Amino acid sequence: MDIKTQKTRARLQAKKTRAAANHSFGQVQILEHVPADIFKGHVIGGYWPLPGELDIRPLLEACYGQGHKLALPCTPRKGKPLTFRAWSPSDVLKAGPYGTREPFPEKPEMQPSLVLVPLLAFTKHGERLGYGGGFYDRTLARLKEHGEVFACGIAYAGQEAASLPVDEYDYLLDGILTDQYFKAIN
Repeated sequence: MDIKTQKTRARLQAKKTRAAANHSFGQVQILEHVPADIFKGHVIGGYWPLPGELDIRPLLEACYGQGHKLALPCTPRKGKPLTFRAWSPSDVLKAGPYGTREPFPEKPEMQPSLVLVPLLAFTKHGERLGYGGGFYDRTLARLKEHGEVFACGIAYAGQEAASLPVDEYDYLLDGILTDQYFKAIN
């Protein structure tokens, strides 16, 4: 079975697993596990949660309240990396592709040094399974070209998998923040 088929099958299973792990307390519980030392001093690239994803809006609001600069991704044409634009909790967002919400083009572009990465599944080794567009893999690789970037996966703890199909284009996470723990990955 080729890697594309393996990933398609893994995504179907991961969506079921995430649905079973999903609970309304996750958005509050994640706040208990934020590694303040890792978040300190970074421009944080967040995301607007899609249905089923762990809702990080309370986390983003807490980071904003602590003085962090925040940015949200704007989805480009297929095959291109994401562009991050400045965001604050009071900003109005526009509809983006795939059901996303994003800052208007008038907002300044930002280069996050810590990116909160949505995902369908992850492993203890930092492998992640996304939605298949490759946006975060391309984006993290591009950001890494311009300096250090910490890729922090965001998920319910129940989304951890024993193994995932990966290839040379898949960017590894530097850490994972869940509703039950934070773990740095070396």
